[in-house]
Amino acid sequence: MKQKIIIVDDHTLFAQSLHGLIRSYQNFEVLKVLKNGEELINYLEAGNLQPDLILLDIIMPVKNGVETMKWLKENFPDQKVLALSMEHDEKTIITMLKMGCRGYLLKDIDPDEFLHALSSVMNTGYYYSKEISELVLNDPKENDFDITRREKEFLSLACTEMTYKEVADKMQLSPKTIDGYRESLFGKLDVKSRTGLVLFAIKNNFYQV
Repeated sequence: MKQKIIIVDDHTLFAQSLHGLIRSYQNFEVLKVLKNGEELINYLEAGNLQPDLILLDIIMPVKNGVETMKWLKENFPDQKVLALSMEHDEKTIITMLKMGCRGYLLKDIDPDEFLHALSSVMNTGYYYSKEISELVLNDPKENDFDITRREKEFLSLACTEMTYKEVADKMQLSPKTIDGYRESLFGKLDVKSRTGLVLFAIKNNFYQV
């Protein structure tokens, strides 16, 4: 049986292209294409068939991706969602992940990687970019990475809305020391961005969504 997907994106040409691409995959089909979060909410509240996965654009009129994700967390907390983004806006992506989004896709993603993303969410519950997929999908234990107590504290705070300077103030450390913790964890976890740190923290229960 094919996995059913709903696309929520106000860019008609992109949504139609995505629809056609998904239709070419053997194990997936598009249940519905909607233009904003309000249309999705109306669809689900009407008791229509719930999809296996929602592809949710972040920037939309009427009700955007963040507002829609907040509603989904409150009303359909187990619904699998992948965020769609034109840009790598770490603050917005982290907000989405903290509300239960299972990963994010840049809209210029390679078709093969897109298929991998869909399959990864359905099979493992999450999608990670190539830089951390092998790391997190192996269910590593924190001790494997020799993460110190202070690094754990920094990792937890990195999942909040705080800037790195605010994290430094909270931990009563200098920004230079915080930069050192960040670079140390980048090396230990083989990630290259704050988003990578957050995905790792969520998957390995350093931060609870």
